Amino acid sequence: MKKFYRRLKRFFGPLFPVFAVICLNMALLSLSRLGLALWQSDRVDAVGGWAETIFQGMRVDFASMGWLMLIPAVVSALILSENAVGRAWRLVLRVILTAGTLFFFFMELSTPAFIETYDFRPNRLFFEYLVSPREVFSMLVRGHAAALIVTMILTVAATALFWKFTGRVSKGLTFPRLTLRPVYAAAAAAVLVLGARSTLDHRPLNPSMVAFSSDAMVNSLAVNSGYSVLFAAMQMSDEESASEIYGSMPLSEVIARIRKMRKLPESAYLSEEQPTLSYHPASERTPRSKNIVVILMESQGAQFIGTLGGLPLSPKFDALAKEGWLFERCFATGTRSVRGIEAVATGFTPTPARAVVKLGKSQQRFFTVADLLEKRGYHTAFIYGGEKHFDNMASFFYGNGFQEIIDEKDYENPVFSGSWGVSDEDLFAMADKKFREWDAAGTPFYSIVFTSSNHDPFEYPDGRITGYDREKQTRNNGAKYADYALGTFFEKAKKSDYWKDTIFLVVADHDSRVSGADLVPIKNFHIPALILGEGVPVRRDARLVSQIDLAPTLLSLAGIDAAYPMTGFDLTWESPDRAMMIYDKNFAVMNGERVTILQPDLPAKGFAYDFEAKKLVPADVTEEEAKNALAMALYGSYAYKFDLYRETAPQSAGTPAK
Repeated sequence: MKKFYRRLKRFFGPLFPVFAVICLNMALLSLSRLGLALWQSDRVDAVGGWAETIFQGMRVDFASMGWLMLIPAVVSALILSENAVGRAWRLVLRVILTAGTLFFFFMELSTPAFIETYDFRPNRLFFEYLVSPREVFSMLVRGHAAALIVTMILTVAATALFWKFTGRVSKGLTFPRLTLRPVYAAAAAAVLVLGARSTLDHRPLNPSMVAFSSDAMVNSLAVNSGYSVLFAAMQMSDEESASEIYGSMPLSEVIARIRKMRKLPESAYLSEEQPTLSYHPASERTPRSKNIVVILMESQGAQFIGTLGGLPLSPKFDALAKEGWLFERCFATGTRSVRGIEAVATGFTPTPARAVVKLGKSQQRFFTVADLLEKRGYHTAFIYGGEKHFDNMASFFYGNGFQEIIDEKDYENPVFSGSWGVSDEDLFAMADKKFREWDAAGTPFYSIVFTSSNHDPFEYPDGRITGYDREKQTRNNGAKYADYALGTFFEKAKKSDYWKDTIFLVVADHDSRVSGADLVPIKNFHIPALILGEGVPVRRDARLVSQIDLAPTLLSLAGIDAAYPMTGFDLTWESPDRAMMIYDKNFAVMNGERVTILQPDLPAKGFAYDFEAKKLVPADVTEEEAKNALAMALYGSYAYKFDLYRETAPQSAGTPAK
């Protein structure tokens, strides 16, 4: 063995440290992948994915090493030696090799927890959480302290081991003649570039090339987490054209298809510069326009709502559902809070880019319901129990029509504080107080009230609920406490003066822990949506609707005539029978039971959704369905890129949309 080792060292010469670290990383990544696959063996077995997962995974691992090691290999081939320059480079090389290996090791270490939460490997969400270190670190310390300590210990130990390893493999090297060094460099570059591309096709390797099943999580096992995160970072650098990963379509055709699906008369549209801007008179006529309150419930998916067939965790919501307009088949647009905010605050369609709450060009002059109502004399506010800067909310809200933001610093002597701020009880007490003040001043108001207690690590005050689970801080108990706090708010609201003049929407931002073997686990996009208020019809509505339909409906019920660029439907008179949702990079359009799913660089796939079994069944997809789905996927990116979704002045002209 020692003889073989010495021969390898002589053969690779100055390239041996790079070669050795590539082998080390390939071994570590393969072992990690095998462990993850064994952990998820039921799902790997279900798609017959063992060979694809392991061997395509090795392909991705070598591509990762190609990109990581290209420059160190070329420079080492040219200058690594025993002279002063060579020794200096040896030290730099060891730092690079240790840091690179540590990065891949750490990403694999963090993968099980990420899969457990999001049902795929770390991706762009990993970056999005890094920009809010205080909240995330607090969550980890309070809810995952043991895992955090173990991760830190393993990372420190790995750093020492990797540093020792790079020291060993960079000693006792042999070096070729100066005339042969360019040959070594060229050979290394050729092998690593080909390995990095992993194909001779026009496009280099990307995750879609190793996708082989209808289970997005299993597909993600075939990449490594370091590659997944870096690939996501590269895509985030070009947000404006992110939707074109599904294919291209002229803007004119996108707009024509969106308008056709919207089913409004052409005369309803008011501007060529804003091709979806249309005039919508309210369905309800009231002496004065009503207040609008949107209660956005953190992670409160339909699986936690008893009246929607979920667990018996929502007695308060279930009782309220008998007093208002309940949408039985409402679907979220995404899996993050910013997606829910995007949908209910702006009516914007989801894209594979980040939500507009986070994008640069949408921080000002982007259409929101708040901006529209501020121009009508409404007081507009966002009420939150956590830090307002989390997920870039403060910047987006202040720049787009919200006059006031209340966050955790504004609460005096809260009943309870946790990782994500004050409790939902404190939040709702603050909301009730503010609503009474604004109502007493005779000021109409629009407010989004965003809960946070139902978030990992699920902290809430004692003595409020009888736990569904024996352990206190669980997902189910968090959902039950959030329902309890919601009930206390409405008990107060019904006794207030503002009750008779306010339309309330209770809706989840997204479900908790979206997972499943489908390309898009539609069952976990099912969310509660309930409209309450004096004069709101009491009904259970079985129509298929999307989060983006809720804002137009609220404006209509509040008696507000308006022109806006939203493409959602006014559910007081329209029946969309469609929903759209984004799951990582997979974009689904649902029309009744028909589902079309777009994946990056792959043809559209068709399915039928079995509402009883809550799963997708493969089906044919028509050309028209594929084109309509593509138009929906492209519209959001085009609207953002070409500034088509701007704030609007109040409009009173135009042909009614009805």
